Amino acid sequence: MASKDGLGDLMKAFDRAKNAPRDRINAALLASANELADVQRHLAPEDTGALKESITVTGPGKATPPFSQPGGERVAGEHQVIVTVGDHTVRYPHLVEYGTSDTEAQPYFWPALRLLRKKLQQRIDRAGRKAVRDAWNNK
Repeated sequence: MASKDGLGDLMKAFDRAKNAPRDRINAALLASANELADVQRHLAPEDTGALKESITVTGPGKATPPFSQPGGERVAGEHQVIVTVGDHTVRYPHLVEYGTSDTEAQPYFWPALRLLRKKLQQRIDRAGRKAVRDAWNNK
């Protein structure tokens, strides 16, 4: 039974707004992670190309490659996207990023994140706001 004061409609709008952003935010997360990975590949040293090829984007619910940096193998959460570098054959990304006593550092991973952080965050925020606005307006 519908109420005359519109409380039922208001509660439905709240429920739609609460549940709507998940899919759109996941899409924005994947787009942002792919953009970040592309920039990291561009900045990574070329030597053999194996380092660039080992940069991967892991979507929600998927496992990162074994021996990847940072953090090794783990499963991404429901609303989490992970960009990693390295795998079972490329186990030296941290040595390239930070250098060793014998070699200079060639940063590529964290500079790309610092370069794009604001843009990526704005994309994700925009997707969430639009999803809530559309759900509220029942679109």
